[in-house]
Amino acid sequence: MNYSAKELIPRAKQVEGFKNIPSNYWIIGIRSHNDKPNAFDDVFYLMQGESVIMWTSGTTNPGTPILKGGFLKYNKDGAAVLKSDKWYYNVWKYGLHQGKIPALKQLGAPVTIYRDGDMDNKSEEIGKMTSGYYGINFHPDQYDINGADKQSDSINGWSAGCQVCNLIDDYRRIIGIVKNQSSVTYLLLNEFSV
Repeated sequence: MNYSAKELIPRAKQVEGFKNIPSNYWIIGIRSHNDKPNAFDDVFYLMQGESVIMWTSGTTNPGTPILKGGFLKYNKDGAAVLKSDKWYYNVWKYGLHQGKIPALKQLGAPVTIYRDGDMDNKSEEIGKMTSGYYGINFHPDQYDINGADKQSDSINGWSAGCQVCNLIDDYRRIIGIVKNQSSVTYLLLNEFSV
């Protein structure tokens, strides 16, 4: 799942809602076909225009505790699963996730989600689909982002629909680069063949 810019950009131009390739910094999430339950098996690419700046690991899926009923704390219809193969222009703005962690918050534009309510351990684009503001943020999997680099293996409750990075050094670098931008565009792709 390690794509080059020459592979990512043509795919990006084929996706629902494509208007243009942003000239500033933006992020691509790649949702893995493997989708191992509760595992950080997805990839994020920090882009600038049509260039890849860096990539890192994370998840685009809710953790198992959320999928198996934890979603009831947030919404009775199911866990929020962000619709893939879709552009979300200017969706994120710099702020604090839950008032605690420097993050990219869903303050700029609505997103489209499914409500996966079948209570199994797989994140699926099933159930009711709606668009709106659901707090689908980009943040790390811990509150201390200034400590030593840590790599978590399990999503657990860190994602109830958010896009979550599990490599703190990489996360700090991404946030440091994009935090002064007025908004950040996100493109969520399913893993694809080249």
